[in-house]
Amino acid sequence: MRALVVEKPGQFSVQTVADPTPGAGDAVVRVDAVGICGTDIHIVAGEFPPTPYPIIPGHEFAGEVVALGRDVDGIRVGDRVAVDPSLFCGRCHYCAIGRGNLCENWGAIGDTVDGAMAEFVKVPAANCYRLPGHVPAAHGALVEPLSCAVHGFDVLPRQLGAHYLIYGAGTMGLLMQQLAIAGGAASVSVVDTNPARLAVVRALGADAAATSAEELDRPQGWEIVIDCTGSIAAVEDGLARVRRGGTYQQFGVAPADARASISPFRVYNDEITIVGSMAVLHSFGRAVDLMGEGVIDAETMITHDFSLDEFDEALRTFHAGVGRKIQVRPSARTRSAFGA
Repeated sequence: MRALVVEKPGQFSVQTVADPTPGAGDAVVRVDAVGICGTDIHIVAGEFPPTPYPIIPGHEFAGEVVALGRDVDGIRVGDRVAVDPSLFCGRCHYCAIGRGNLCENWGAIGDTVDGAMAEFVKVPAANCYRLPGHVPAAHGALVEPLSCAVHGFDVLPRQLGAHYLIYGAGTMGLLMQQLAIAGGAASVSVVDTNPARLAVVRALGADAAATSAEELDRPQGWEIVIDCTGSIAAVEDGLARVRRGGTYQQFGVAPADARASISPFRVYNDEITIVGSMAVLHSFGRAVDLMGEGVIDAETMITHDFSLDEFDEALRTFHAGVGRKIQVRPSARTRSAFGA
């Protein structure tokens, strides 16, 4: 099969590699669509410490099951699936208490083992979720980021009629915006320093969109403030915008050594809750359901698709901040060992 192989940081190429062989409990999926996210960029650059090299990246993907190992129940060859990339050890303290996303031996398809920037990928069959028949593969590849957003809402307070402020109008910010609207927000405001992104924010139903929270008329603040950027400037501004008794969520990924200033007195005096949200946890199946029910405008979210051979161009497009979700379509065009 053909695959995008990152040999070492900064060095990648499309290569012909052996087709994957399913072991017990495994499935092989023909990859129809795989999204590019910030983690992939860090892997290519050598900035994601868990990653071994060489590696085939790609953890946001959907496709068709083409082979199964022994002892597999629940899916069949021919099923169209989205795949949860999470690989929890099941043995550590955090797995034992049901918080596998904090697993001491955390791994993920495309991050620590070969992933979906390839014609085929081997995955645990238990991680495969059937897609509704009307959901195309490109939309199915959005399920993984959506499942991260669903987990983000899992750790926020259940509060109908809250006013939301979201920093960032990239993929995750737009997903959080749509979930907030669907979940009964009284209003949703989105801030992004790139004014070109604000028209889509408005088209997806936000009540307000601006390049700075200073432009928004809400001096009392917002009950829920979510940062989807990882930018320290956004983090510090967002913390200052939380209404008394409200919640600030750090959803965006900041550099590990980044530091932000907060007012401990205000956190105490105004009873501000600060929560983090990391990756996927018991949320993938619900994300499939939400995608199937049309809660997310997937057509608006996906703006570019490239072939494996165009991966370099896909990276340039990502770095340029053009469009929204960028996907690669690596499906085999010739027959393989799987007859696909």
